[in-house]
Amino acid sequence: MIPSELAERLRSPNPPRLLDVREVEEHAFCALSGSTLLPLSELAERTEDIAGWKDAEVVVYCHHGVRSAHAIGFLRSQGFTRLSNLAGGIDRWSTDVDPAIPRY
Repeated sequence: MIPSELAERLRSPNPPRLLDVREVEEHAFCALSGSTLLPLSELAERTEDIAGWKDAEVVVYCHHGVRSAHAIGFLRSQGFTRLSNLAGGIDRWSTDVDPAIPRY
């Protein structure tokens, strides 16, 4: 999903859940509003934290989209069904949608 599509979906009556798989310090620097942090490095041990999301629409993001793609592969193996990767990650979100989000 490209950032402009996500921006539109977030304005809808039933917006997707946002899963940030970056590390704690990255999330502290900047994050999408309403996102849940679950670092990729902890995902396998903490999948139960988001078990209630298995049938929800979830957009996974990281810095550029690589870690989130890995997270999606793992989550699909765990039964999550409605996953999208934010193309270009939060970096592209900053350039395409919200320049107030700092780039790093």
